[in-house]
Amino acid sequence: MVMLLISLLGGTLQIAQNKMLCLPCKMFVNNHCLPPWESASTPANNTPLSGIKNLLDRQQYSYIDAVCYEKQLHWFSKYFPYLVLWQTLLFLICSNFWFKYPSTSSRLEHFITILHKCFDSPWTTRALSEAVEISGEKQSYHKAKIVSKLSFTTISFEAGTKLSGSRVEPNFTDATERTILDRKEGEQAKAIFEKVKKFKAHVEEKDIIYKLYMRQIIIKVILFVLIISYIPYYIIEMDFDIICTVDIQIFTGYQEYQCVHSLSTIFKLLASFYTMLVVIHGFLSVYSLYWMLRRSLKKYSFETVREESSYRDIPDIINDFAFILHLSDQYDPLYSKRFSVFLSEVSENKLRQINLNLEWTAERLRYKLQKTPQDKTELSLFMLSGLPDAVFELKELEVLKLELITEAKFQTAMSQLTNLKELHLYHTPTTVDQQALNCLSENLQVLHIKFTDMDKAPRWIFNLKNLTELHLTGNLKMEKNHFVFLNGLENLKNLKMLYMKNSLPHIPAVVTGSGLLLNKLSIDNEGTKLTVFNTLKNMINLTNLELLNCDLERIPHSIFSLYNLREIDLRGNRLKTIEEIISFQHLKWLSCLKLWYNAIAYIPVQIGTLSNLEQLYLNNNRIETVPPQLFLCRKLRYLDFSSNHLTTFGNEISELKHLQYLNVSNNNVSETANSYCQRNCIM
Repeated sequence: MVMLLISLLGGTLQIAQNKMLCLPCKMFVNNHCLPPWESASTPANNTPLSGIKNLLDRQQYSYIDAVCYEKQLHWFSKYFPYLVLWQTLLFLICSNFWFKYPSTSSRLEHFITILHKCFDSPWTTRALSEAVEISGEKQSYHKAKIVSKLSFTTISFEAGTKLSGSRVEPNFTDATERTILDRKEGEQAKAIFEKVKKFKAHVEEKDIIYKLYMRQIIIKVILFVLIISYIPYYIIEMDFDIICTVDIQIFTGYQEYQCVHSLSTIFKLLASFYTMLVVIHGFLSVYSLYWMLRRSLKKYSFETVREESSYRDIPDIINDFAFILHLSDQYDPLYSKRFSVFLSEVSENKLRQINLNLEWTAERLRYKLQKTPQDKTELSLFMLSGLPDAVFELKELEVLKLELITEAKFQTAMSQLTNLKELHLYHTPTTVDQQALNCLSENLQVLHIKFTDMDKAPRWIFNLKNLTELHLTGNLKMEKNHFVFLNGLENLKNLKMLYMKNSLPHIPAVVTGSGLLLNKLSIDNEGTKLTVFNTLKNMINLTNLELLNCDLERIPHSIFSLYNLREIDLRGNRLKTIEEIISFQHLKWLSCLKLWYNAIAYIPVQIGTLSNLEQLYLNNNRIETVPPQLFLCRKLRYLDFSSNHLTTFGNEISELKHLQYLNVSNNNVSETANSYCQRNCIM
């Protein structure tokens, strides 16, 4: 700005005042103009000049002044103000181009806006206060007191009076009062976290600001060298007295003129002052260039902040983001320290939990409590950022369902939920404190886990020693023909029922091994063909087997070795024939057989050997006739033939004295069967 004022002052003086004043020289000897009375002492061969007249007209003087200014005055004296103006504009362009260039100016303005919001956010003050407290707790009382005092003094000094409203100051109030944020402040801090994330992702991609700033510095250094190389030399050429020779003797009677440049003295002072400013600016530019070359400005480490605070996860920054933070450190290191709070995921999670607790109070959670068909108290939470702390105050809670929760933390307060017996985790990552895990291990009996990739499911579930029922839904990865995730199943000694909804090539060995004593195994293979059933015969305690959507074409023979089976469900396969049904006679306890939703065309006559059968599901098949031997199953109470191709139904049905439910809908059976169903059964 001072350089610009110098150029404006010089230009104003040059325009406002006479540029040059000239007088005719009557006696000119050895390039000097002499007074007439000194002519006697001149050599004889020098004759005095004679003119037509001694006094010139005003127009003649003006003409001579203009000619001498243009032809005899040195160019530096003539164009000095404009030269300074041009050079100053170059310095201004080099210094401010990155503030105007769209690719850099938008990023810088965005950074400054976010930086001020970070500095003034109450969440920043709270986070830094916690950091000071935690660092103080690690030291002795006396040392902590000194360090705390110094740290607060330093922070207050660095922030300056301009930002005194946002300084981190010691707070001697109760910790609970200090940590409370209202809902509006919490939402504002949450918005800052989102802006910082987007800004970081955008600015870290490139180093355009760094490169542009480097080029600006290099250009300014080159310009500084050029100016210093010629201005001191040309300052000497700025003369006050000038001898002007103009070949207009026939008009004025004189050829030599004595002229003065009235602005030369002030121009010398301005040029000297301008040179001094250029030197100062040049040294600053050289230092900036040295600073950029000496340090790695495309990387920024928060190592010091990580050591001083509890936020160990603050990441290091690269490219333009790192360079901007280095620049802000040159102004005030406190800016980057406050900015770092919004780069920490731990800090964000703490804020998210505070906002969540403000939104989901115990009263609101109790309003969401419902009763299940089993008359259990249930709470279902969907798409929250975490698990509200008030959940642990619901001591009457028996069933907890968490779906699409960003991260659920089971804290020590989990021990208050002594009535919690059932837990559902649907796409919900969880972390568990040891005391909370002990509580879950003692009380939890039923667990539902659902993840797109089961490798993301929590491993602590295999420490639930009293778990009796487990539901696993998601993709299981195989490594060397082995399901790594399921290794922990052997630790669940009390597990009795296992439900798996996956796409398995075969039944995992850990499921059929001797480590588990399952009573019920349910596998929904989602249409993927399931093979290798030989290991099923090891599950001698199995009473209930469900193989759903396993693309089975025949009934696996290994099932016939499970003598304790009471219920078999083969729904949604591709069974066309069930000739193997004769082997079911070895299953003396078999009471329920579900062969629904297959492609069975007929029922073999051996069906009559299943004397203990009480429930038979054959709906949604292609059965055309019912063999009379079916009615030898005298204990049948439930019989479903709906959605088949039946045209007749034997009158022997009347022999089924215990039949309570018969469904032959969506068939072409006779009116006799329909009337019997209406009289004696429930359709």
